[in-house]
Amino acid sequence: MTQTTRRKILHLGGAAALAAPAILSTGAARAQGVTKWRMQALWGGGTTPMRYEEDFCARVAELTGGAFEITPFSGGQIVPSAQAFDAVRGGAFEMMKTFDGYTAGKIPAHGFSSTVPFGFPEADQYEAWFYERDGLALARESYAPAGLTYIAPTVYGEEPIHSRVAIRKIADMDGLKGRFVGLASAVMARFGVSVSPLPTSEVYSALDKGLIDIADRGDIKANYEEGLHEVAPFLILPGVHQPTTATSYVANTRAYEALDDQKKAALAVAAREISGRLRQNIIVSNGEYLAKFEEAGVEILTLDPEDVAEARGRAVEFWAEAATDDLSRRMMDSQVALMKDLRLL
Repeated sequence: MTQTTRRKILHLGGAAALAAPAILSTGAARAQGVTKWRMQALWGGGTTPMRYEEDFCARVAELTGGAFEITPFSGGQIVPSAQAFDAVRGGAFEMMKTFDGYTAGKIPAHGFSSTVPFGFPEADQYEAWFYERDGLALARESYAPAGLTYIAPTVYGEEPIHSRVAIRKIADMDGLKGRFVGLASAVMARFGVSVSPLPTSEVYSALDKGLIDIADRGDIKANYEEGLHEVAPFLILPGVHQPTTATSYVANTRAYEALDDQKKAALAVAAREISGRLRQNIIVSNGEYLAKFEEAGVEILTLDPEDVAEARGRAVEFWAEAATDDLSRRMMDSQVALMKDLRLL
């Protein structure tokens, strides 16, 4: 990427310049000089996050004057979601929107580039780690051996804990049965939770039948629409298991490297814009849907900030246990350094 292009990314006022028709051969599917990609996202069709992925694709086309078309597909529409990593790696399609936590078992660093239990309490802090520290470079390093290129995150806030019992302090979770996945599984277990990594589709029935006491599932709006207010009379905030979240735009490296600088810049700019827009949408939706939970008789319990801060200090030890290779340790150390600068640790 040229120095001029970097300046354009840093100064979004240069977005108009990105639309200049500097179209080069890319090696991807082409029609009449237009680069065409396919992207499979995480989300179901018609959902709010999926609409933002459609907006991302439209923005890339706009920034390139129509020279770069990305067709969005919902989760599982091209291949089952669990196969997307290998499908993009093999070139079946060019790009995916993924959650790094799904691959944290094989790539330990992905536990830290997706969501960190008891980690950054504000989405802007987590996004700052990506853009103002070395988060982006480390995330790209994690994907490079697989022939994949990490483009940018979409960063947003917490997911709540739904509970069959009142939880007023972190210690109240000790001895409970809970559904958590990714790095949260290991960390919540160290806080005394008996963890079951159930599929998302089984959370409602597991709470309903009493197979689990507490559960992570998704964002506040999505969980209301799934009916969790019917089976869990308590909603716990902040969602300490997932205080902030990052999903990821990831491309096939050969396809990405075949792009000219203008198209690479368009991906970066569109991703940064969509991250902010989705985060703001979720902030507004949370207020609306917390009120719906209360109207349905759910009691919203808020953990004491000092209790959460004390638990964060203990969680550092548990993060270290999950950082089992050099890259994950460097990623964790980078985040801890920023948290200390922010007086979070």
